[in-house]
Amino acid sequence: MSFFFIVFIITIVLNVWTIVNSFFLYPLSANRKLGETPSVSLLVPLRNEADNVEGLIHSLRALTYPDVEVILLDDHSEDGTFEKLNEQVRDDGRFTIIQGKELPEDWNGKVHACHQLSQAANGEYYLFLDADARVAPGIIQQTLAMMQEKKASMLSGFPNYPNANFLSHMLVPLQHMVVLLHLPLFVANRTTKPMFTAACGIFIMIDRKAYEAIGGHGSVKSSLVEDVHIAREVKKHGYKMILANITESVLSYMYDSGKETWEGFKKNVYTGIGRSAGMVVFLTIFYAVVFLTPAAIAIVGLVTGDYALVLPYLLTVAFKMYVDARTGHPLWLSFLLPVAVVLLIAIMVASMFVHKRGEKYQWKGRYYQ
Repeated sequence: MSFFFIVFIITIVLNVWTIVNSFFLYPLSANRKLGETPSVSLLVPLRNEADNVEGLIHSLRALTYPDVEVILLDDHSEDGTFEKLNEQVRDDGRFTIIQGKELPEDWNGKVHACHQLSQAANGEYYLFLDADARVAPGIIQQTLAMMQEKKASMLSGFPNYPNANFLSHMLVPLQHMVVLLHLPLFVANRTTKPMFTAACGIFIMIDRKAYEAIGGHGSVKSSLVEDVHIAREVKKHGYKMILANITESVLSYMYDSGKETWEGFKKNVYTGIGRSAGMVVFLTIFYAVVFLTPAAIAIVGLVTGDYALVLPYLLTVAFKMYVDARTGHPLWLSFLLPVAVVLLIAIMVASMFVHKRGEKYQWKGRYYQ
């Protein structure tokens, strides 16, 4: 069996698996019937988010859910975030602004902010939202209806990312690809097995009873990937957690610059794979075989005029194009998948070496081990 044929078969399997797996990533829908209408506390931590305040508040003002309180926590911002918040919400009684306490030594900054927000909340459900997120007016109804239908205590999802720089275009939408490629959603969305879990801290809705049962954010206080760890705790305690396709109702302006993109991914990616050097090696080899080899074969085919050799690369393009079409991202990104994969491998290695050298990860003026 020729090497080309093996690569060709791998790329076909890649496409078939992704399409089948995607059927179990449930989409939010305005047509899904909502039964009970429990009270909801929408909780947003903000640290140096002055540029996001106006867009965030404009989005939240448009919410149509009848029983929602919005609590905004300013986490020692130095860019006028607190003042902008007061200016934007002063005439709307649904909004409450609180100022964060000093960060304890053994807590992650965002985790501590979310912990304080939960202590101030009164709702039967908590919706944790990042400051760079924008949501559709009916997002709460859609989310609760999905949770009621699937009998889930927690729902999370990865939003659509309207990226503003090349590095973000390359790396940020890969989150959707990684989920559809690596996570068997039939198992993840139908069982309480903690190892089959993914979550995105930009958008998390959770039943207050389940949240309190796991110990809230206090149970993951030092985590750099608290979203995934909270999801695992929910499943460990026997509650159902589901991952949904929220891209039509939630978007996130995640990173403003290439530098911020690099630092954000470097902070999270090695921790996200369990701080395992072996996993870095495995994923590097896996991605090189599955995504980079077809691109290399395609170059050979173009140079030699044997255009059949381009087919495996085009199948990887089809794979990425399907993911991007499902999640609302530009389809031209699929042709640059080899570039994105090289950058992902580079940032995995860079993130690993920060840990191996005993250095600290930096994010928004704070340092984490």
